[in-house]
Amino acid sequence: MSRKIKKGNNMDNKFFTFIKPYLSFIDNGDLYRKPFSWLYALLAIINLIVPIFVFYQAVDNDIFDTPAKFVIVFLLVWLIIAFAGWLSFQLWWDRKSKVISTSNVGDEFVATPVFSHLIQTIGEWLGTWIGIVGFSVALLTTLILGDEGYYLSEALGLAFMETGFLFIILMPVYGFLIIVAARFLAEQFRALSSIANNTRKN
Repeated sequence: MSRKIKKGNNMDNKFFTFIKPYLSFIDNGDLYRKPFSWLYALLAIINLIVPIFVFYQAVDNDIFDTPAKFVIVFLLVWLIIAFAGWLSFQLWWDRKSKVISTSNVGDEFVATPVFSHLIQTIGEWLGTWIGIVGFSVALLTTLILGDEGYYLSEALGLAFMETGFLFIILMPVYGFLIIVAARFLAEQFRALSSIANNTRKN
């Protein structure tokens, strides 16, 4: 009789606790950290592909049928885009491992640190791109192509990149401000979640 009761209890336990590993996966933060790590890896790879896409876009727009000065500026700009893509790949790949450690087992607030890390990384990536590529496009097109620089930006699929002496100065400033603003916002989220986690433990 006792064996039957014991067997029944085991069945009841499995019935009520089968989902516990999944709930633990959610509660300890793995559900948030690991997919974000995979997302970072995907974005890193995409940044390596971007220069290839830009080159294809330019060829599709017959860049090599344009006057020599357009071709020269395009090749210089493309090298800078390839360099920025390589830096961006390294940035996302480095942050891929760091997003895993944004929270610890036992923390109640686990999604907020991951999201704040994403905000910070996007800011670092976007600010770096605008600072390097935006400045270089503005500089080269303004000095070599003048008012015709807009046509090259369109051919590269970078019509949002402005030309002119004003933007030679503004692009690095924009990039810096984006990095700072994203970092500030991410730190506010992290501070709130850290205070909440520490308060709960105490």
